[in-house]
Amino acid sequence: MRARLLPLLIVLMAGVLLALGFPLAVSVASAQQQKVVVDRIDDTARFASLAQFVTTRPDEDDKEAAGRQEDDGADERQQTLQKELARYHDVYGIKAGVFYRDWQPMGRAPSDFLVPTRGAVRSAFDEALYSRGSHDPPQVWPWQRGGRVVVASPVIRDGDVVAVVVTDSPTDAMRAATLRGWLFVAAGEVAAMLLAVGAALRLTGWVLRPVRVLDATTHDIATGRLKSRVAAAGGPPELQRLARSFNEMADNVEDVLEQQRAFVADASHQLRNPLAALLLRIEVLSYELPEGNEEIASVRAEGKRLARVLDDLLDLALAEHAPADLRLTDIGELAAERVEAWRPLADDKGVRLVADCPAATGWADPVALSSALDAVVDNALKFTPAGEQVTVTVAANGETTAVVVADGGPGLREEELARIGDRFWRSGRHQNIKGSGLGLSISRALLTAGGGSIVYAHHEPHGLRVTVRVPRTAPVPPSRAAER
Repeated sequence: MRARLLPLLIVLMAGVLLALGFPLAVSVASAQQQKVVVDRIDDTARFASLAQFVTTRPDEDDKEAAGRQEDDGADERQQTLQKELARYHDVYGIKAGVFYRDWQPMGRAPSDFLVPTRGAVRSAFDEALYSRGSHDPPQVWPWQRGGRVVVASPVIRDGDVVAVVVTDSPTDAMRAATLRGWLFVAAGEVAAMLLAVGAALRLTGWVLRPVRVLDATTHDIATGRLKSRVAAAGGPPELQRLARSFNEMADNVEDVLEQQRAFVADASHQLRNPLAALLLRIEVLSYELPEGNEEIASVRAEGKRLARVLDDLLDLALAEHAPADLRLTDIGELAAERVEAWRPLADDKGVRLVADCPAATGWADPVALSSALDAVVDNALKFTPAGEQVTVTVAANGETTAVVVADGGPGLREEELARIGDRFWRSGRHQNIKGSGLGLSISRALLTAGGGSIVYAHHEPHGLRVTVRVPRTAPVPPSRAAER
């Protein structure tokens, strides 16, 4: 669940950070450019104040006066303006010029700086002619290497705009400063994202830990460890309340199952004495009837069958109730011992009983595993005809040790495989064969109590293959399993 919840939280937090980061990056770029524009406005205002006192250009009709002015030297104020513009260009590398309304220069630096017929310089110049200074030039972004900032201010004399001061600034330093600001923003975003991911990990862990504990406990109960309960694991109040409700439900279920087991055990135990007395009376009655009477033989067989069913019911109740005494066991040795115990019966039926039981360890209750193997081998010999073979193989595979019992009997159909092991269930083709239908149910109960399992499958070319598995690692107490 964390693998699905965590990416969702990360995507949401990344979206929030990006939604905040982009406006912040734009703000950083705008602030850097605004700083440059303010500086240029101050510079153009200073040049405009100098240009106000420059002598008016001579009229075209006064050429003689203009000649005398050239001979006498340039106007002192105009020379001062030109020197300031040249020094400004030399120091800052910024083009600057003062141009009359007809675009003729009053002073400029460098000497080739002109007002073009179009472009940013011309637009700023035209705006200044209407007494509007350049306060908001187009934004220059860091990737615009050729971008420049143009600022123009009008030169006003006697209420009229007589000239315009224009500055054309390179933006390399401004773009570099913007990039540095963006790097700080990106570093802040990364740091905030890391903090958000850490917070999301803690949050999902806090929320999902009770769910993991509940899942582990549910698995324990489903596999037969009915004493397992959900330990206090913190988390949201709703999940804590769910854990308490689950424990109450598990207590009630365990009580009901315990009552059912107790009823089965008590009923089977209490019925044995009346049944024994009934069988004894049947035996006494048989002496009064002719020898070989079919009815009395049938009654005697049904009575013995009922006695076996009661014995199996008691065994099943005890198997489901008794705790497993798990210990490290040599499964190969135990399986070989049970095979030898059943060999005389196999020889009597003419069935070959083959064992391949190398040493392999596993955690199991030796008594319970022996009883389960007895039930499985007995079932295999019961349905295997003479001349066929029953094999018992032991092998360690991964985290489990398996005992595989394969017989040469008629086997089961697919729909029957799904029901094998159910209480009192027997195939309709095997109703006349001795048995109560509880042997494999008892085996499953014994194995489940110790963390083992039993699985049924087809055996080729015919027959049934039963696989009994026990864990190779020590069982983990429910409390420690819940902590994981």
